[in-house]
Parts: sequence; C-alpha cells; structure tokens
Amino acid sequence: MESNGDNNKRVNIQSSSSFRLRTQSLNALRLQRIFHLFDKNGDGFITLDELSQALSRLGLNADLSDLLSTVESYIQPGNTGLNFDDFSSLHKTLDDSFFGGAGDNDDDDTSSTAAEESDLAEAFKVFDENGDGFISARELQEVLKKLGLPEGGEMERVEKMIVSVDRNKDGLVDFFEFKKMMRAVVVIHSS
Repeated sequence: MESNGDNNKRVNIQSSSSFRLRTQSLNALRLQRIFHLFDKNGDGFITLDELSQALSRLGLNADLSDLLSTVESYIQPGNTGLNFDDFSSLHKTLDDSFFGGAGDNDDDDTSSTAAEESDLAEAFKVFDENGDGFISARELQEVLKKLGLPEGGEMERVEKMIVSVDRNKDGLVDFFEFKKMMRAVVVIHSS
C-alpha cells in the first residue's frame, strides 16, 4: 500500500501489530471508540471528509478518490457515510485481507495474553514519542491533540491524567503503570 504524497513511501501494514487487535472483546470496544473519534459531528456516520481528516491526523494522507473507491461499497444506499456496522465490516475485511482474519482467534489463553501484552506495548510506543520508556505529560498531550481530543488542549487536565496512574510519583508513566491503567479502563458509551 502506498501513501499518497510527494515521496511515495511504501507502507508495510503487515508489520504493524497495532492495526490488528487480537483480543476480540477489546477489539469491539476499541473499534467503537475509534468510530466515535472519527465521527466528528456525532451524527452516527463517518463521512469521507471525516475519514480523510482522521487518517490525516494519524499521518496517513489519502486521496479522496482513492478513499471513495475503497469504502463506497460499504456505505449503505441513502447514507451519508459509514455507520458503525459498515465501519465494522470494513475493518473486518481489511483484517481478513492483511492478516488472514487472525484477529478473531482468542481461543488459546497463552497466545491471547501474549497478544494483549504485544498490543499494549505497541500502544505504549505511540504515546512514548521519544522512546525513553516513559510517557510524559507533554507526550500525552501531543497524542491527544493529534487524535483531536479536547483533553489535549489543557496541560492541567493532561497532568491530572498522568498523576492518576503514576504510582511511583515520578511525574511519568512507565510501561507497568500504563499496562495497569489500560487493563482497568472501562469504556462507557451512550447511544
């Protein structure tokens, strides 16, 4: 898959385990959260413009015509964009195409635990922008801003988020603190 840009970099999606969410229950919650992040106006549909903007914020610039050709068959007639079921179907097709559907198998507890650990390590790396093994308030704020979340606009809120999980009180979140926080997260969604 090529990115649309002047330098035409090759993107090897298969090497990124963060795309494939291997634990089915976590996958459903994460997918729903992603859908709501992409649906900027909260109308229950991700339009092509919203999808393009979301991908752009993540550093994945896509030409609108290429995006349309990829997702148009998933948009139901009469809809302005992808509803959650459409988005979920698109995700499943991409998972099957790139990973052979391996994201749906969580029968083996050992591999499921290892997969969860790997997913958490990948997620941690997203926040640990400088790779020092810690997430600072500044790094957390940058990622929240990139995702378009309002918390990213206020350093005080970001610092409170850090303090709430910083068990050793060093002002940073290490991987073990991050892991404990992520495993304790409860996703509440109002429909």
